[in-house]
Amino acid sequence: MAATMTNRMRNFAQDEDGALIVLALIFFLLMTMMGGVAIDIIKYETTRTQLSQTLDRCTLMAASLDQRLDPETVVTDCVTKAGLGEQLQDVVVLDGFNSRDVKAIAKADTKPFFMHLIGIDTFDAAAGSRAVQKITNLELSLVLDVSGSMEGAKLTNLKAAASDFVQTMLSNDTGGRTAIALVPYNGQVNLGAALRSKFNAADNPEVDGVNCIDLPADVYSTASMSRLHQMPMTAHADSFSTTWMANGYVSYNDGWATPYARNRWCPPSTGNVVRMPNDNVASLQAQINGLTAIGATSINAGMKWGLTLLDPASRGLFGEMANQGAMDADLANRPFDYDDNDTMKVIVLMTDGEHFAEERMNDGFRKGPSPIYRARNTGEYSIRHASRPGPNKYYVPHLNAWQNSAFSSGSGSTRQDWEDVWANQRVTWVAWQLYARALGTNDDTRAIQYAAAMDMLRTKTETSAMDAQLQQACTLAKDRHVIIFGIAFEAPANGQAQILQCASSPQHYFNAQGLSIGTAFDAIANNLTMLKLTQ
Repeated sequence: MAATMTNRMRNFAQDEDGALIVLALIFFLLMTMMGGVAIDIIKYETTRTQLSQTLDRCTLMAASLDQRLDPETVVTDCVTKAGLGEQLQDVVVLDGFNSRDVKAIAKADTKPFFMHLIGIDTFDAAAGSRAVQKITNLELSLVLDVSGSMEGAKLTNLKAAASDFVQTMLSNDTGGRTAIALVPYNGQVNLGAALRSKFNAADNPEVDGVNCIDLPADVYSTASMSRLHQMPMTAHADSFSTTWMANGYVSYNDGWATPYARNRWCPPSTGNVVRMPNDNVASLQAQINGLTAIGATSINAGMKWGLTLLDPASRGLFGEMANQGAMDADLANRPFDYDDNDTMKVIVLMTDGEHFAEERMNDGFRKGPSPIYRARNTGEYSIRHASRPGPNKYYVPHLNAWQNSAFSSGSGSTRQDWEDVWANQRVTWVAWQLYARALGTNDDTRAIQYAAAMDMLRTKTETSAMDAQLQQACTLAKDRHVIIFGIAFEAPANGQAQILQCASSPQHYFNAQGLSIGTAFDAIANNLTMLKLTQ
């Protein structure tokens, strides 16, 4: 019997029937537990994500300087409406000078179903969010195209968009940190008398409202604008309008002879002038609404003067302008340094066109004595050509004859200064009637003499050189961390290409049509608000 019992016990110990069932039960329990834990984790992550997204949205709303409600109340109400009010634990609001910092913390017990089986009775989902809106010192140049092609609906739309823009940018700036300068440009930039007087400008035409400077090419190679470098003022001349070039006399008071006011490179103006930076909405809007459309397009000059009003080297100029009441005294210590961490410098560059070849009167022909004389009683002209051999050195165009003295018609003649000539005659008429007809002997030689006279009197800058100057100025600005927003407003292909290349990035470029120029300015204002999620 003992042997039998021993054998049975040995057989029982060696019997493996049913072992897999036990192992399966063990794995099933483990998988069920892991699945339950996974469900608890998913529930946790869902709750945490919901909390995080809700806090992000609510702190952003509360941090906005545009809203006037108590920021803490805004967060509390926002979270409560999302059904998570009980989970909100803390809201901290820090109001600074032109800034608001809102931080919120929330925690929710996800009440795990399965994790308590492994000793975890609470599984809190925590979330935190922080939003900051900060308006730093903002120095901004609005560089706006007011050329003749802007006339009509385009200028109307620009005025509305730019006016809304300054309202948006300045409405919440209670600390006077934002300063906006206005730089309208066409074929030139009219500085206004006060600003022009701060530069070493030569050959002043002494015409009210004419305060443009012919910028030498070398100024585009530096960010600052030298106040010691002598630069000529733009002559009050019409070098663009053509004349009748037949082999005959065209009277000095004919429509082919007199200047066309709209074709002067610096039309007299009290509206289209550079406005020093200020932070007064009404003043800026009045200046914008006073703009008129006239003239050609020199985007390069507009950009250069826009950068000049942001360049720290202009700080002394600002102080002088403030001292004489030509700008707000509170801005006399501007522009701040390029590397000032609390300052953002911005240029908004807008055009509806592309470069139009500049024409500038040459040295010696803008102002001062000319070889041209005018009869006192009839107004007829004559000119002395010193190189002509013999005694008869005075050519009289209406007689097509040479004389040994200026034509006087018996009452004498007056030698003209160049500014007097350009006040009454277009440059092409002078080149043809007083040079080509005098010195040419046939059609071919007259054409040669006309071309030589035009080259002697004025210099033409081709658009390719102007494009290069524009990009030089844009590169200098971007290298100094100036943000450039570019707006091509119904502009031709090359104008679009130049503005796109100038902008800080493709995201800073807008191709606007019609009323969408307002959308472009709105987008720029939103970008400059600098509302950002920091945590």
